[in-house]
Amino acid sequence: MSRYNPDLEDKTESITHVAVTDPPMFRVLLHNDDFTTMDFVVQILMQVFHKTLEEATRIMLNVHRKGIGLCGVYVYEVAETKVDTVHSLAREHQYPLKCTMEKDE
Repeated sequence: MSRYNPDLEDKTESITHVAVTDPPMFRVLLHNDDFTTMDFVVQILMQVFHKTLEEATRIMLNVHRKGIGLCGVYVYEVAETKVDTVHSLAREHQYPLKCTMEKDE
């Protein structure tokens, strides 16, 4: 006579596959104005966005010539923090420098 023994029962594990997607990315942009100095823009790019002098100068020239320049592409929270930091530093130095973020396509 056999008895039911739950310890001897085959155990089945189910595996659930979860699709993992990368978080959306956001472009951080600087906008040209008639008051913020080129030197200050280069300083911001080096200090906030960790660009080399050459990279910062190239981006600053894009801002100056084209009206806008791409500083970098980041996850939302990082992009938002960088925009806030730029605005704080600009206000501190009495510049109207505008920095925005937009979803990267």
